[in-house]
Amino acid sequence: MLAPLPDVSLTDPAPSLSPLQWVGMQGIDLPVTVAEPGYWRELHARADVQVDLPAPHVKGIHMSRLYRQLDSLAEEAALTPFGLRHALQAMIDSHRDCASRSARLRLAMDLLTQRPALVTRDLSGWKAYPVRLDAMLAQGVFQLRLQVSVGYSSTCPCSAALSRQLLEQGFLQAFEGQTRVEPSSVAGWLRKHGTLATAHSQRSEARVSVDLAADAPDLGILALIGRVEQALGTPVQTAVKRADEQAFAALNGRNLMFVEDAARRIQAALAGTHAQPRVHVRHLESLHPHDAVAWAEPTDF
Repeated sequence: MLAPLPDVSLTDPAPSLSPLQWVGMQGIDLPVTVAEPGYWRELHARADVQVDLPAPHVKGIHMSRLYRQLDSLAEEAALTPFGLRHALQAMIDSHRDCASRSARLRLAMDLLTQRPALVTRDLSGWKAYPVRLDAMLAQGVFQLRLQVSVGYSSTCPCSAALSRQLLEQGFLQAFEGQTRVEPSSVAGWLRKHGTLATAHSQRSEARVSVDLAADAPDLGILALIGRVEQALGTPVQTAVKRADEQAFAALNGRNLMFVEDAARRIQAALAGTHAQPRVHVRHLESLHPHDAVAWAEPTDF
């Protein structure tokens, strides 16, 4: 007969009698399913999971119990607020002998989706959106927050104005003294000198987070991404041909924005549709060796 295996977390006292706020694991590989209207895909997530340890005499929690609850979450048909709350409650219940009353879970993943080209028919490419879910059940209160990162292009309004001034000066110099100029001559000059000066633009990032309702039918990830991209007007593209690149240049020309403009656009787009939106935008400057950043957060606190 095999001897019972020792469990020092139960038999050995804690060396220092003090409670711990959170104990658990980080960076666990986990397959999860995201299902929304028009979208279903199994994704690779990284999970961080912890419970509280309020009992000062308990030496440690049961890591394997948390791992098994995560495994059960991975077996579910799709992630939902209800399913996440149920998983957290199961983690707490599995640690009654540790007097645990709270649990939290973070899932980080890339939402992979196909995006069509702007103009060219039957042309598309894959784009990954970093997504993070933070769920917590503390003293019976459930909180769930969704964060997405959206890449876009930003063209500086100041740089555009300075470029237009140089173009204006170049045009006046080229046609100085002429009281009548044929449209074909103007068009020819612009075709050759229209890039006399160009505004600087750069790849940029918007990181947006919102609170999700506990009874929401799904996570609403694509809906949030869609609102952010529509507000900015210049989401980065995947597969392009020359016509799509030209269309993208036109979008940039119509959507000149400082980092402050970008943050305010997103803030306005989410007002009234998403709870507690928080916005952080970052323009990876091509003019400077540093980034331009802005934050927009709820003011009702």
